[in-house]
Amino acid sequence: MSIGFLKQALNALQSQSQRRTPHRVNQWFKWLSPGLYVKRWLLISVTGVLFVILGFAISIQLTPIYRTIQLLRNFLGTLTETIPYYISGPVVMLCGLLLLLWGQSRTVNSITEAIRPQGEKELVDVLMAHRRLYRGPKIVVIGGGTGLSTLLRGLKHYTANITAIVTVADDGGSSGRLRREIGVLPPGDIRNCLAALADEEKLLTELFQYRFSAGDGLTGHSFGNLFLTALSEITGDLERAVAASSRVLAIRGQVLPATLADVTLWAELDDGRFIQGESNIPKAGGRIVNIGCTPANPPGLPAAVRAIKDADYIIMGPGSLYTSVIPNLLVKDIADAIAQSPAPCIYVCNIMTQPGETQGYTVSDHIRAIDKACGRPLFNAVLVHKKSPSARALIRYAQQKSHPVYLDREEVVKLNRRIVMANVMSEDEQQCVRHDHHRLAKVLMRWYSGAKI
Repeated sequence: MSIGFLKQALNALQSQSQRRTPHRVNQWFKWLSPGLYVKRWLLISVTGVLFVILGFAISIQLTPIYRTIQLLRNFLGTLTETIPYYISGPVVMLCGLLLLLWGQSRTVNSITEAIRPQGEKELVDVLMAHRRLYRGPKIVVIGGGTGLSTLLRGLKHYTANITAIVTVADDGGSSGRLRREIGVLPPGDIRNCLAALADEEKLLTELFQYRFSAGDGLTGHSFGNLFLTALSEITGDLERAVAASSRVLAIRGQVLPATLADVTLWAELDDGRFIQGESNIPKAGGRIVNIGCTPANPPGLPAAVRAIKDADYIIMGPGSLYTSVIPNLLVKDIADAIAQSPAPCIYVCNIMTQPGETQGYTVSDHIRAIDKACGRPLFNAVLVHKKSPSARALIRYAQQKSHPVYLDREEVVKLNRRIVMANVMSEDEQQCVRHDHHRLAKVLMRWYSGAKI
């Protein structure tokens, strides 16, 4: 009985060892992958050990170890006489290499356990991913609202060289209250982008989106907005606050406000009404014929302008056309930098129209609105979703006077824009239509690969 149990235990241990051994060997060989900057340091370490031994031998004039060297020579001579040199030599070299690799791997494992005690990934996998992401293209994404943070969630898996340029025209909700009461720039869209670019995205999003439901003056405020507001007070302005929070949260890329000016958005409607305030424009319910901001020409953030000039790829949208995308482009320095950039630039068109902003708009209407606000064409392609939402979703949105954005292909071609069509939509159980961040990022990166050839 006990012997049978012992055999089963030995068989189980053997099978487990066989499963682990290929994985461990595979992990060892990963350290030899190009671009990790590991092999050179390993070679330098070995060279250093040899130099230490040589220096020690020279410093004591070899006399105490002379007999040891003689003994070792006699031993090696006997070994080569017993086992041919072309067998014994490679075997000894292999043993030395295995001991060296074993020692290095144990050292790395000890370091990994110390700095990542609960980490599920091997250190070599983390290092490989880090090198791959930081060799990715420099991408600038311009917009605001939930559309921008959705896109960032997908792009961060392709590159860490991301700059999100975000509008600061928001004056509603918690951001608007902080703007009026404390005088800080609205942190809401920046908060969403920081959470989207963080590694621990789900937990951080829940934390930043948490809204206080009780407390004098706290009710309705989100933790993320208060966090950024406090950092703005400590560091002196929103730019420094965002930079500091980016370091604390270890995000991939950077988030920058389009301007540090206190911008107020205004819109002129087709019935002659003049609406002030970003949050009031969609509520007005009219067709927008002109859009602008006060002050009329806010200075662009130098870091944002510099990021556009250095960009390999520029993406505009998705997001509310008049209150998320265009406000960034009303900053003349931002629009000028995009116009002068040789990088390919694409606009991600919304899937559905938005009541109060783009009701009844086609794809070409979206393009004309951006061109009119900037006074020139800034992008050379437009991404359009090609699959219609479900019938239940269409009914749900029709009740809110929202419909799929129609692709008027001939008009878009007249505007000299290339059309990129793809299925980039996701639909949840409540029939809410959104861009799918994985599909959207994949399509955009594939288009970039083709555009740069």
